[in-house]
Amino acid sequence: MCYVYILRSEKYTGRHYTGYTTNISKRIVKHNYGEVKSTASYKPWVIETLITFETEDKAIIFEKYLKSHSDSAFASKHF
Repeated sequence: MCYVYILRSEKYTGRHYTGYTTNISKRIVKHNYGEVKSTASYKPWVIETLITFETEDKAIIFEKYLKSHSDSAFASKHF
């Protein structure tokens, strides 16, 4: 299984991060220990949205969709 997730910073509540992984438990630990450069300054993080996909290809496509400039409004409106 593969997951697309949206994190919300507990300290900076307006900050969100979107990513994908095959191991959500390990990935959230990495974000919260500051091991991910793009999220280290805004830790701690909580999972706001978690979507499961059967294939990595589908997860990557959906993550790119959520991260695209035109569709970031979709994510903030629906998630």
